[in-house]
Order: sequence, then C-alpha cells, then structure tokens
Amino acid sequence: MDLTRRSLGLGALQASALGLVAAASPLAVAPALADTRSRLTMRGRTDLRLLLQEDHRARLFYDHCRAVLIFPSILKAGFVFGGETGNGVLLSRGGAPMGFYNLSGGSWGLQIGGQDFSYALFFMTPNSLAYLHRSAGFAVGTGPSVVVINASAGADADTTTLTHDVYAFPFNGKGLMADLTLQGTKITPIHPG
Repeated sequence: MDLTRRSLGLGALQASALGLVAAASPLAVAPALADTRSRLTMRGRTDLRLLLQEDHRARLFYDHCRAVLIFPSILKAGFVFGGETGNGVLLSRGGAPMGFYNLSGGSWGLQIGGQDFSYALFFMTPNSLAYLHRSAGFAVGTGPSVVVINASAGADADTTTLTHDVYAFPFNGKGLMADLTLQGTKITPIHPG
C-alpha cells in the first residue's frame, strides 16, 4: 500500500513538473510577447548602443558589418527539455530597420534554469545578409558561418580576425542558465503590427 502511494505520488510529481516546464516554457509565452515594429526598433537601437558601450570588440564588428540583427529579449528556460524565443529587428549600420525576425529553438539534456538575455548578430558579408533575406530566415548551422563571442572569452578582435560571415554576442543577461549557444536555433521573418 505504501509503495502504491509513493508510485502514484512520484508519477503525479513528474506530471506536475512536466506541466510546469511546459507552461513556463518561453515557447508557450511567445504570443504574449508580441511587439510592434516601433517598439522592437526602439529596443533594438537602445540595446545595440548598450552593447557597443560595454564591449569594445562589438564596436569593431559593428564598424565592419553590413547589418546587425538584434534581439532585445530572448527568454530561455529548461528542465531537461528547454526552449528559447525572442523577437528582434535587423538594423542597417545607420540604424534603419530592414526587417523583423523571431529566434526560436528547443533542446534537451542536462539543463535547468531560466534566463532573459539579449543577442546581437553582426552580418559581416553581403552573402550572409543576402542569405538571410533569400532563405526567409535560417537554422543556425545550415547557412552562413556563425561565431558566438562570449563575454568571458579573453580573445581580442582586430581586422585580421574578421573572417566569418556572422558574429553573435549574447549580453545583458538576467537569470541563471548555462549554454548561451545558438545551436538548434531557427531565425525566421515576422511581420509585427
């Protein structure tokens, strides 16, 4: 009898935990985070200025890029299964909006936690930018080469290191979750109101 109670209790606990993760998943709250074009553009410009002030390497990439795709807020959460999502704006070097995109992805494995952070992707080559437009978005790892520049990486950047198509900077993180990679992430165009 005691064993049955424990088994039922464990099953109920597992089902509750799975339901909680699904409900709290960033993919479940994506519609609630719908942004307007003007709000995304304003937040994108503000966060880009913040990144350029805080990281001298970002300034070098910005000075040599064709455009920057900035996601002001990406929500990432996981408990074994995880997800991430956020909306962003593609800005020209002059700050004019060139398009709007959603970043979404899922993962599974040893993970727990939640985080809200920003991402800036510097498109360095005309071909990488053309691929973004031509393919109506892309799954990271299938298109242009993307290099993630972490804040903890001590490497300096100079004009001789600008050899990849896209450089990605995660920044402005709040919360606790490891693994700020882009693997398994899809970037698709959106049409906010």
